[in-house]
Amino acid sequence: MAADAHAPARELSETADGETLPQSAGHPDEGSVEPPRGQGAESAAEGSAGEAKSDGAAADDESDIGPEDIEQATADDTEETAATKQPMSHVRLATVIGVVAVIALTALVGWLGFRAYQLHQLRDQRELFLQVGRQGALNLTTIDWQHADTDVQRILDSSTGTFYDDFSKRKQPFIDVVKKAQSKSVGTITQAGLESDSGDEAQVLVAVSMKTSNLGAADQEPRAWRMRITVQKMGDQAKVANVAFVP
Repeated sequence: MAADAHAPARELSETADGETLPQSAGHPDEGSVEPPRGQGAESAAEGSAGEAKSDGAAADDESDIGPEDIEQATADDTEETAATKQPMSHVRLATVIGVVAVIALTALVGWLGFRAYQLHQLRDQRELFLQVGRQGALNLTTIDWQHADTDVQRILDSSTGTFYDDFSKRKQPFIDVVKKAQSKSVGTITQAGLESDSGDEAQVLVAVSMKTSNLGAADQEPRAWRMRITVQKMGDQAKVANVAFVP
């Protein structure tokens, strides 16, 4: 009976050993079908082989790039950059150049006009100095005893400064001498020129030939005089400021 009691226990043990233990949660359920191990290995091998071929092809393509291809790519980039920067049209460029030329020409014409105006003003002022110097010499050397007062007053009207003050003091004695001697003198300008000028003042050299007659000597030989006349500009007119006889 003891042997019979142990028999079922052995059968249960053998049955338990023959049965498959249930799989863990991480494995597929009993009802799922697993692919054959041989087919999975072949697919993995084919994938690896395909990737290897792709890498090899890429490497072959990279190895095929030469200097010519690099230069071509650089040229393409340059062309794209040039195409991006749109060049200035010929019409716009010509317009810009024309505007600049007009501005420069206007400035040049304005400057030349101003310089011409300055030169014209300077020339006119020098002519005025020379004219006043010549007229001052004629006034001093052309005096008639019959209208001495008028001639002397003309000298004063055309003078200023020191010369005016000195001649005003000697005016009446000079008139008395001319009338008493019945003197008559006529001056003629032989040469005249502008010696120097500075601002509103100038030095004029005048050469005069003066013919004189009086009560005691009717006909006398002409006398030559040289004068340095200082002319000073006063507003729009100029007058004699000083007279000096030079040898």
